[in-house]
Amino acid sequence: MQHEQPRKIGCPTFATVLSSLRWVVALTLLAAPLAAQTNTALIHKVDDHYNHLASLRTYFTEQYSGMGMNKTESGVLVLQKPGKMRWSYDDPIGKVFVLDGKYAWFYTPGDAQAQRVPAKQLDDLRSPLRFLLGHTQLQKELDNLAVAPDGANFRITGIPKGMEQRVKLLTLWVTSSGAIEKMRLEEVGGAITEFTFSKSEENVPVKSSDFIFHAPAGVTIVNGLPPI
Repeated sequence: MQHEQPRKIGCPTFATVLSSLRWVVALTLLAAPLAAQTNTALIHKVDDHYNHLASLRTYFTEQYSGMGMNKTESGVLVLQKPGKMRWSYDDPIGKVFVLDGKYAWFYTPGDAQAQRVPAKQLDDLRSPLRFLLGHTQLQKELDNLAVAPDGANFRITGIPKGMEQRVKLLTLWVTSSGAIEKMRLEEVGGAITEFTFSKSEENVPVKSSDFIFHAPAGVTIVNGLPPI
């Protein structure tokens, strides 16, 4: 009677391993350009979404942490092309930031002065949203631009050009349709300011008077730097 030789269970051959590695490398090389195409497509969606807007009204919540403080403020933001925005705060009531296209105006209730700054010199943390007020091109507005999935949405990160000395990182949370839902700015000194947007209305009628700053009685206007 012949005894059947036991079957050898050996390790994969070198040729098999090499073939598998080739497939892994091939799939990796294929995935890289596909991911790049997806990222570029999303960035273009954001550009396209805001390039088709003439105006925007949205509620915002602003959260700040840094310098030993933690505070939350809220209000309504109105944008109009070209180059105009108004942040009207309802908490605290009366606080306002207006960009009329030429100057930015700042006022906080209780202050004896309101500040005016030329738009070209603006270094306020709300100013990165100015790219929405012209011809939006994120790739030209942000250095070190990167895209990553975040649940059902996406996260875009970069450093706003011209703000490198102050801003360490800007993060935008956007929907798959290209709408911005949240913006976070991390400052070089460690402070973090986060804006969350909700109930947005696009291409709504706005009044030119919304972008004219009127100083309260007894308040003087001075030229200066925007508040931190």
